Amino acid sequence: MSTEAHPEPAPENARPRPATGPGPAREAAEGALVDAVVASFDACPDPRLKELMVSLVRHLHAFLREARPTQEEWAAAIDFLTRAGHLTDDTRQEFILLSDVLGASTQTVNVNGTAHGGATEATVLGPFFVEDVPRVPLGGDLSFGAPGEPCWVEGTVTRTDGTALAGARLDVWEADEEGRYDVQYDPARRSARGSLRTDEDGGYRFWGLTPTPYPIPEDGPVGRLLRAAGRSPLRAAHLHFKVAHESARTLVTHIFPEGDPVGREDSVFGIRDSLIKRFERQPAGTPTPDGRTVEGTWSRVRFDIVLAPSEG
Repeated sequence: MSTEAHPEPAPENARPRPATGPGPAREAAEGALVDAVVASFDACPDPRLKELMVSLVRHLHAFLREARPTQEEWAAAIDFLTRAGHLTDDTRQEFILLSDVLGASTQTVNVNGTAHGGATEATVLGPFFVEDVPRVPLGGDLSFGAPGEPCWVEGTVTRTDGTALAGARLDVWEADEEGRYDVQYDPARRSARGSLRTDEDGGYRFWGLTPTPYPIPEDGPVGRLLRAAGRSPLRAAHLHFKVAHESARTLVTHIFPEGDPVGREDSVFGIRDSLIKRFERQPAGTPTPDGRTVEGTWSRVRFDIVLAPSEG
């Protein structure tokens, strides 16, 4: 990934915000335009779509009237979104990345969260989830040769009432120690990711990689925006999970190692205290849970997952 540090250039004709307001006549015209755009959705047959569009229009126009961007600045914003669209494909989602770094992804998780005592907290999906992944048997290795320290991950999947969920599907994915996901090397490559099913007792176990911090992709418009804003692109080390069972609500979450130097500075604001786990490093030669021979050190972590009841 690119590590260039050139900031996004400011529009040549950018001007400071006026010291005074727009004046009564212009303010009236601006308000009348907002009312006209809102009224254009009066005949919308879908009440929810109408609600969303009216709210969007009101907030968008409120931003424009407060920040008062120049036409050149607005054109630069349109160009930014256009370049994000050109970069987005089946394996690279620049718009999800933009949503992540603005905190919108985490806020959407927050506003959709329903309190269910004891359920595992959700966090962001991220831009590198893919549906087509290899199936891994219980105790198998989903690293598929990706570089990094081996990590033994185990736990259970239950409902909030304590019922073990046999046959729950876990999709797991992570970056390697070079800070890249498989699809960043080759869209068809599959490594450091896989899916598995829990056993009759709701248990799961697999070999992955010890998570390490890494920068989000910096070779696109989102990376350039962060550089221009003086923000770090680093994500705290983490391991992604998506957990599904027909009798429970699907969960998207991560776990984060204790003591990560990135800490709360995670560039996508995804850390939850309850998801910080102890990854215990094992000295070279320490016997593994399944008898596997590991060259060098390895780590292990337990993550017991509790799914909220299905909304249905």
